[in-house]
Amino acid sequence: MTTPSTKEHDDMSEQHDLRIFGGSVVSTFTGEEFPADVLVRGSEISAVLPPGTPAEAREEIDATGMRIVPGFVDAHMHIESAFLTPQQFAAVTLARGTTTVLADPHEIVNVAGRDAMRWMIDAGDRTPQTQLWGVPSCVPALEGLEHAGAALSADDIAEMLRWPGVVALGEVMDYRAVVAGDPRMAAVTAAARAQGTILDGHCPNLSGAELSAYLATGVDSDHTKNRTEVVLEKARLGMTMMLQEKCLDEDVAKALLSLPQLPPLCLVTDDLAADHIVTKGHLDHIARVAVAAGFPPHVVLRALTWTPAQRLRLYDRGVVSPGKRADLVLLRGELAAFDPAVVLAGGQVVGRDGAAVYEARSGEAGALESRVDVEAQDADGFRWRVDLPDGTHRFRAMRVNPRDTYTEAAEVELPVSGGEVAWEGRTVLVRVRNRHGRDGVVFAPLLGRDLEEGAVATTYAHDSHNLLTIGTSRAAMAAASATVVADGGGVAVVRGSAGESVVARMPLPVGGVLSARPAARVAEEAGAVRAALEAWGWEHLNPFMSVSTLTLAVSPALKITDRSLVDVVRRAPVGATVGS
Repeated sequence: MTTPSTKEHDDMSEQHDLRIFGGSVVSTFTGEEFPADVLVRGSEISAVLPPGTPAEAREEIDATGMRIVPGFVDAHMHIESAFLTPQQFAAVTLARGTTTVLADPHEIVNVAGRDAMRWMIDAGDRTPQTQLWGVPSCVPALEGLEHAGAALSADDIAEMLRWPGVVALGEVMDYRAVVAGDPRMAAVTAAARAQGTILDGHCPNLSGAELSAYLATGVDSDHTKNRTEVVLEKARLGMTMMLQEKCLDEDVAKALLSLPQLPPLCLVTDDLAADHIVTKGHLDHIARVAVAAGFPPHVVLRALTWTPAQRLRLYDRGVVSPGKRADLVLLRGELAAFDPAVVLAGGQVVGRDGAAVYEARSGEAGALESRVDVEAQDADGFRWRVDLPDGTHRFRAMRVNPRDTYTEAAEVELPVSGGEVAWEGRTVLVRVRNRHGRDGVVFAPLLGRDLEEGAVATTYAHDSHNLLTIGTSRAAMAAASATVVADGGGVAVVRGSAGESVVARMPLPVGGVLSARPAARVAEEAGAVRAALEAWGWEHLNPFMSVSTLTLAVSPALKITDRSLVDVVRRAPVGATVGS
């Protein structure tokens, strides 16, 4: 029989800061549940002991009837999608169990460059949440086909990868450029690989030889929606599959679970608005969706904790074990419910019953505020002028759907008179105007929506975040865009043929993409905008993403920027009329 050394005995006899008793620990290694007391000293788990084992602690938490699991780790997300500053984001998501995130701030960096990323990192450091960062790889998202507010070279990215808190190259969205051997993207991925950092991917349905070429650059994850057979292809080649809500269906679950060995999986949020987080949850919501799709709860838990921690090279978390960081979630009821009652980050209680128990302050945005460098225009600014003879012409159109962000190329016939397209009463119109000090206005018809009279305008438009307006009349579009400009950026929905009624607005004065107001206030405004869009006729699982990705020129198939319509697959501009 062995006896502990003097040091070991001293360590065991030293008073602990906290004992969590009465609960069951869920092992992310074996999937088992076992009764145990979890003890915490400082920011670490100091012991996991059979219930009632003598050990002094200054404080106790009664976890009777609860399951003790590691804090949730989000390996791919964008804080800006919540429209919140890092501090407000932390407060609302910590309480739902998310104790660690890898954030790719490519929204605000496309607006304000390196300064914006430094501001985000500094703000994140002032939260109890572990906020790690990826340097955006595509600023602008599609070089040469759009104008953002900033541009990052491969040298810029190489330098920023060495900043404190940075652990990854953000999602490599311009996958077509990577596959084609584009010099800029080759330099970007090479810089990241030379530093040994994580390279995050974005390559919907990329397959075969093109997938091999993409993987060969060192990019080894994907969070986009793929056909089931492509999910399996990517997984068998060693790509870490990150499943967000739109990726979680029964076919994908069944296919993955039928494999001889389940590959590493991460559950991620990618883009969730503030109202969604407040009403439905964050990673806890994604976990429930995964269970409903057919994934066993213990598999879901591992995909929330251990696997993403390993992906991020955070070897101090992801399992309830002595010596690991005391990021813990106490869940009510059955594991499958993923219902957080108490959340600890670094040994401190930060959330109870879905609410933060500490005060979250946003700080000052300074030079990032009110970056909307355009003036409001009257209805004349929404006249669609073309260099075409009088008569009827076939115009390229974007067709949206109610499920995802895929935009199909379509056609519509419209009359032209006196160099102006007579579109009112015949189609919905989309207009993009540059807001970063450049000229650039582009129009296109939009199909797939049966909308009432009105319009929506927003500066939250992936990824260059120019001023995007969609409407049924020039007057309504002018009214919506004027509201957004007056707010210093944001989203506004108006109704009526003249846009006489502003039915919802969400000011986003921090770079035109964030608000420094409390999360509850922003969530209320976001919910109102969502409801207004749906009442207008914009039917979609995620109306915010459906609207804001019309300008995402790396996402198939036809998108619109401040320079042109873009054939995403060909990575080429196309004219307004069919054949041009």
